[in-house]
Amino acid sequence: MSTRLHRLSNGFRVVTEYMPGLQSASVGVWVGAGGRHEAVEQNGIAHFLEHMAFKGTARRSALQIAEQIEDVGGYINAYTSREVTAYYARVLKEDVALATDLIADIVLNPVFDPREIEIERGVILQEIGQALDTPDDIIFDWLQEAAYPEQPIGRTILGPSERVQTFNRADLEHFTAQHYGPEQMILAAAGAVDHDALCKMAEDLFGHLKPKPLLMPDPGLFKGGEIRHAKVLEQAHVAIGFEQPGYRDDGIYAAQIFAGAMGGGMSSRLFQEAREKRGLCYTIFASVGAHSDGGMLTIYAGTGAEDVGDLAHLTIDELKRAAEDMTEVEVARARAQMKSGMLMGLESPSSRAERLARVVAVWNRVPPLSEAIEKIDAVDVAAVRAQAEALTQTAPALALYGPVDAAPDVDSLRARLAA
Repeated sequence: MSTRLHRLSNGFRVVTEYMPGLQSASVGVWVGAGGRHEAVEQNGIAHFLEHMAFKGTARRSALQIAEQIEDVGGYINAYTSREVTAYYARVLKEDVALATDLIADIVLNPVFDPREIEIERGVILQEIGQALDTPDDIIFDWLQEAAYPEQPIGRTILGPSERVQTFNRADLEHFTAQHYGPEQMILAAAGAVDHDALCKMAEDLFGHLKPKPLLMPDPGLFKGGEIRHAKVLEQAHVAIGFEQPGYRDDGIYAAQIFAGAMGGGMSSRLFQEAREKRGLCYTIFASVGAHSDGGMLTIYAGTGAEDVGDLAHLTIDELKRAAEDMTEVEVARARAQMKSGMLMGLESPSSRAERLARVVAVWNRVPPLSEAIEKIDAVDVAAVRAQAEALTQTAPALALYGPVDAAPDVDSLRARLAA
């Protein structure tokens, strides 16, 4: 496989990875404008903008966008995260030029038809309602808000319904004018792609863009706290969060391996102790999510109202115990899971293109996979135990939803952690 990176004179970047033997390719534009780039009065607009990209451009109607990609058997989609908005397609190799042109069109030339804005507003309000009706979905938004209160990175990506109800064409155009400059964009492609041909297309489609000032988001400050919503549900949903390194910090590898050992699979400590030995829950897991300047270890479980206190206390006790007796066998297993998950996940061109865009945005280069493997292999038992020990000095975040009146509060969990 061959990875190449090129920068246009205006700062727009093109990164490709040729994967021999494939007949298809994934291509997309990743824009460094997500939820954390919004002012409070804009909360939800990055996601609204992503929806509107498919509702018509100066050259194509919404129907033509769908027909042109599906006429060649392709697939097109988009997503919004806290740090990026991505527009991407999967097509056969002979249709890469079409997909690239189509993506450039929806990113650069949306018409924001007022009638379509009203239709899509209704769709997004339904999406917000669906999230609120999904306890094991909305609880992670509340955990983020508890961890980063009154900060852009702590706000929901969808935005509050009362804000979404007010967005208009001028608001969408203003956010685009602020954040959709060439230096904020990366064209990434993987699979059956020709790097030189894609660079020529990028020059034709994006080379005319004028650079914009880079508007850096406010730093994320993990403060911890609690959000509790009591409601009559079958289960109490519990999410506990702890501050972790960001993805620019090599400490992220020890954090992810620690999370894997604690709650990354059926052999993990929390699964074995909480579910297999004590029957306190059906689902329990731990994972680490990272952004540019920080991250969070999240532990989630769903349990009955009568068990919520025992489950929360067991979780804290297991985190403390890991600082003393985490074993080499457990760390080796978590390392293997992390490596296999990463490598298996990169066997498709879509995953490869996603990785290319992400690493170029972070490091402005494409580190070889061997570099990540070496850093994973360098994490030993001492580093994982140190990761656990550091948690005893932190202020956790806590989100609770359902029959949670008997659940301990965040202060009592912090005291138990430090005891």
